[in-house]
Amino acid sequence: MQLTWLDSNSWLIELGGKNILLDPWLVGNLSFGDLPWLFQGTKTVDRPIPDNIDLILLSQGLPDHAHPPTLKVLDRSIPVIGSPSAAKVVQKLGYQTVTALAPGESYRFAEIEIKAVPGSPVGPTAIENGYILRADSTSLYYEPHGYHSPTLAQAADIDVVITPLIDLKLPLIGAVIKGQASALDLCELLKPKFILPTAAGGDVKFEGLLMSILSAEGTVAEFQDLLATKSLSTKAIEPKPWQPVNLAVNV
Repeated sequence: MQLTWLDSNSWLIELGGKNILLDPWLVGNLSFGDLPWLFQGTKTVDRPIPDNIDLILLSQGLPDHAHPPTLKVLDRSIPVIGSPSAAKVVQKLGYQTVTALAPGESYRFAEIEIKAVPGSPVGPTAIENGYILRADSTSLYYEPHGYHSPTLAQAADIDVVITPLIDLKLPLIGAVIKGQASALDLCELLKPKFILPTAAGGDVKFEGLLMSILSAEGTVAEFQDLLATKSLSTKAIEPKPWQPVNLAVNV
């Protein structure tokens, strides 16, 4: 398994002989509701669009996961799997092959089994997706906001986890991204071989009112220490943007 972090929530996953582009934000700025004064992300380094993408996988329909400017420049013939809200985004953009997965549903893409699991709450009732991917006798679990469903107790032999390891908090609201405590509980439950952080910046600059009141707590090194206090053998890996990480999960 090879993983490449492409900043923020974006990943390139090489698994089962396929290249999967996960939650891509590759071009343009990032904002919500066209309110850059509230929040805006800007790329600080120009990067090429990855070649030979076999599948786009989207966990949520929000712009930091289903980023419209990025989706507009990608090939519309690339198949897409996403949460129901993400599927609506790409369907409106003219993608030709779109599969919506609700939590609990699965789909087989070539040699890869993709299962949607309950992920982050969005609004009062909607639940977005996390994913479990399996191929080549290896497995990966991804959830970008640190909301891990109790149903994961039924998931056996998860080798690699991608999830936040840093808490992001707003005054009065609390954690908008759950990091260390949530990830530690997850590692106790799944006992993965490796865990990698997501939603942690990269070669990007964030501005706006939210950034002035948002606080971050924790580091990857501190999380590795927490793993040691629980006598867990999971290794926390801090990836560098656009530098592939090869994981020998079957050794």
